[in-house]
Amino acid sequence: MDEFLDDKEFTRFKDVIYQASGITFTDANRIILSSRLREILRASKIDSLNAYYDLITKDKEEMKLLLDSVTTNLTSFFRNIAQFNTLEHYVFPELIKKKRAAGETKIKIWSAGCSTGEEPYSIAMLARDKLPPSFTLEILASDLSLKCLMTAKEGYYAGSKISGIPDSYLTRFFTKSQDGYLITDEIKNLIKFDYHNLNYDSGNRGLDVVFCRNVIIYFDSAAQESVIEKFYNSMNNQSFLFIGHSESLFGMNTKFEFLKTEWSCIYQKKG
Repeated sequence: MDEFLDDKEFTRFKDVIYQASGITFTDANRIILSSRLREILRASKIDSLNAYYDLITKDKEEMKLLLDSVTTNLTSFFRNIAQFNTLEHYVFPELIKKKRAAGETKIKIWSAGCSTGEEPYSIAMLARDKLPPSFTLEILASDLSLKCLMTAKEGYYAGSKISGIPDSYLTRFFTKSQDGYLITDEIKNLIKFDYHNLNYDSGNRGLDVVFCRNVIIYFDSAAQESVIEKFYNSMNNQSFLFIGHSESLFGMNTKFEFLKTEWSCIYQKKG
């Protein structure tokens, strides 16, 4: 047993985190929660878990900081390239055809759980390159981590972070800056970054594409279904949902339909 985070304290903290965010901690990842709590108490000079628990349950901003610290933020540009091939070769052509038939030219995309911004910037670069000039693009990008959102908004990435970006995009959509690269305003201006907790309705509506990859894997089945239903309600008919390659909606009570393309498997709201 962890002497720092005993069974009673573990239950208290995992329950309050679940209620606030839908993120589930089990015995298998208990050590992660224990480690993060140790770091927080040391940094903030709080002398007990009990005092910290009282603080997060009374102060919403402190709860946000806790959720920030326990989230995992592993990402990269054009991560899982097969899904970006699906976006380019299947989803964009389908949306262009649908929008033109309806006399529309705007495409709305949400990157939910955008971490430090590599995913929405990848989407934006691909869209700028592949969509007709007459089309307008609106990308919403959200995350639970305020630190990650600050990095994403800045749009600066060290040289070690740019692997996966095509050379033509690196030349066209970045400027070299010191030891790294800065996203150009042409791409930055396509994206609105904002804090959002997936436990709650975002208020987004009329979305054509939602990316939520490697996020619901941290939720239990009830929280997963709740999040997926919120996505469904936020999306247009004939829209598309991308989740992580290790995630699945199989067995969920959902109206999304499984869609196998030549490049990868995604989901569609047919309506």
